[in-house]
Amino acid sequence: MFGLGLPEMGIIAVVAILIFGPKKIPELGNALGKTLRSFKEGVSQSEDEAVEKDKEEEGQPKV
Repeated sequence: MFGLGLPEMGIIAVVAILIFGPKKIPELGNALGKTLRSFKEGVSQSEDEAVEKDKEEEGQPKV
């Protein structure tokens, strides 16, 4: 995972807890999850629209 081992991930976790506090970490994780979910939905929606557009263009004769 990006060349990070267990010790490096542990250090990152400790620094995050020191900066944000243990009560704020779950809230940040939740917000990050929602953001990633909406990003994935937006990407898949734009991919679907691109596929539909390609199908429509294939059906029309080229001038």
